[in-house]
Amino acid sequence: MSQTDIRRKPVEALSEAEAAQELARLAHEIARHDRLYYQEDAPEISDAEYDALRRRNTAIEARFPHLVRPDSPSRRVGAAPAEKFAKFRHPVPMLSLDNAFSDEELSDFLARIRRFLGLDADAAIEMAAEPKFDGLSLALHYEEGILRAAATRGDGYEGEDVTRNVFTIRTIPQRLKGPGLPSHLEVRGEVLMLKTDFLALNERQQAEGKPPFANPRNAAAGSLRQLDPAVTASRPLYFAAWGWGRVSAWPFKTQTEAMAGLRDWGVPVQSLPELCPDLGAMTAYFRRIEAERATLDFDIDGVVFKTNRLDWQRRLGEVTRVPRWAIARKFPAEQAETVLEAIDIQVGRTGALTPVAKLRPVTVGGVVVQSASLHNRDEIARLDARIGDHVIVERAGDVIPHIVRVLREKRPPDTRPFVFPDHCPVCGARAVPDGVIVRCTGGLTCPAQRVERLRHFVSRDAFDIEGLGERQIKTLFDRGAIASPADIFTLARRNEEIRLETWEGWGEKSVANLFAAVEARRRIPFARFLYALGIRHVGQVTAKVLARTYRTIDAFLDLVEGSDPGAAASELATIDGIGDVVARAIVDFFAESHNRNVVRDLLHEVTVLPAEQPQGDSPIAGRTIVFTGTLEHMTRAEAKARAEALGARVSGSVSGRTDLVVAGPGAGSKLRRARELGITILDEREWLALLAETAGD
Repeated sequence: MSQTDIRRKPVEALSEAEAAQELARLAHEIARHDRLYYQEDAPEISDAEYDALRRRNTAIEARFPHLVRPDSPSRRVGAAPAEKFAKFRHPVPMLSLDNAFSDEELSDFLARIRRFLGLDADAAIEMAAEPKFDGLSLALHYEEGILRAAATRGDGYEGEDVTRNVFTIRTIPQRLKGPGLPSHLEVRGEVLMLKTDFLALNERQQAEGKPPFANPRNAAAGSLRQLDPAVTASRPLYFAAWGWGRVSAWPFKTQTEAMAGLRDWGVPVQSLPELCPDLGAMTAYFRRIEAERATLDFDIDGVVFKTNRLDWQRRLGEVTRVPRWAIARKFPAEQAETVLEAIDIQVGRTGALTPVAKLRPVTVGGVVVQSASLHNRDEIARLDARIGDHVIVERAGDVIPHIVRVLREKRPPDTRPFVFPDHCPVCGARAVPDGVIVRCTGGLTCPAQRVERLRHFVSRDAFDIEGLGERQIKTLFDRGAIASPADIFTLARRNEEIRLETWEGWGEKSVANLFAAVEARRRIPFARFLYALGIRHVGQVTAKVLARTYRTIDAFLDLVEGSDPGAAASELATIDGIGDVVARAIVDFFAESHNRNVVRDLLHEVTVLPAEQPQGDSPIAGRTIVFTGTLEHMTRAEAKARAEALGARVSGSVSGRTDLVVAGPGAGSKLRRARELGITILDEREWLALLAETAGD
């Protein structure tokens, strides 16, 4: 079966091998779209296609949970913060939301909550409903009622510190007051620009000869993320709260009570949530808001439903990227017709040849769209997309556009099917299929791959070296100043020969700044170091899992550079979140002498810091737990969620790295293995007592 057929195949009909190929494709595409949307404020395809990609990924993972990739989109929130602001670590992660696109998916959402909590199939679940603002998410930190800090969502864990700019926004109160106000309160909400203010701003932009903003969301994001707070102060920004993060005390029992409390303390709340007692009320609310959408003075891209009971929210917790207790019901996509003018082929750091559609500029939903990813060779074949074709482009909200279909009835008579290259357009090496991807076989002899790997190495989530962007890396590589990552750290020592300050576009100050930035990155956390190496399938999440498991780079290298690759792969595969494919990719990476040399050379230049121990007073923080048998007082899913929330790692198999086994009735081989290894074993009563002790109940 061709890859085109696999992509079109329903999830329930996929084989395991086909599912693995689809998950690889989806992880690659969604990661790129996230970066464009969250980090660059320059989306390239549509919400509708983007959401469709995520839905297919989620459905495949649900059917094949053992195939969930470490770099899965379900494990990430947004993208890394921009370089120009200081980073701000969120005390409680700012999660994204799962999406629903039909009444049936809302019904499934309610059913999942009932299953997780062990409720009867007809148990009532009251939902708090509110419009989903289309702006830039922001966290406000108040101490004793006084605004002390503000940060964007960023990647959900680290955002951008925009405190100075937020102080200039008049709709954000700098002081809160009222009975019951916590000593520390983190308010979360959305920075918006009202439509009327947006139109007036664009009129001023054009009158001053400046380009207009594409839409209110981009205008709000661009206004908040200004290095000069005076620019932010000059823009009409509006803040609307939708929730909270870390708080020192919380007197409320429901979502609706809490939002009313925030309003009473002086927090801007656009409107209080509306209670929906059942699915019928939820769908009625959605349709009413959808009908009112055009009359609102602010952009929304859907409706959010949240479990009203806060005790249920706490029990439900989250699953990596999203809370289990909330969902966004999204509006349909917007479409427009344009012409496909060219198809460019880009070569990535792993050799993947990615086709990009170059479109005649067209406005879709208020945004000018000029390009869209065509994903891979099979997508071009599926669409039968040809240069010169009239195509329908779709986008929803403010995410990347994609081509929905080709208007064959408008096809010019002289068009020809696109011939996907069988050789790399950069180095000329053969390009061969690898699942759904066509890859250049040139490896590190291919300049594009070497440059892309160097760009990855210095990127924000890796070594994060300021001043080494795409242009600088390409220039340094093309002129022979750097060929491998370690060369970056020897630039200053070699500069008498290189004379970088004499190059066009460089000067003494910029060179001094670059060398200082490089010097500042000679100490790096273990997880960032692993991610920076660019090992295939090892994204940020996988790197963090490996760092937490092995703690030090020496312990990790002892395993992967040992004499028994098979044993190393087997051990890696037992780690929760590391499957056979990822384990083999790691071992294969270190089996290549070139890669071992890269790591060895780097370790001569940098210090890799041991992974941080999990924070908190929990007795299970940092420990590895295995659940086996039947739990009678909570579902297995809830038990796993509670353990992870307390800083534990939950594994599916018992090994020498297991610290604790919780065994219920019916436990079998895992319990026997735990006894053989002398691992501490708790029954469910002891597990519940440990949870109560940890919670201070």
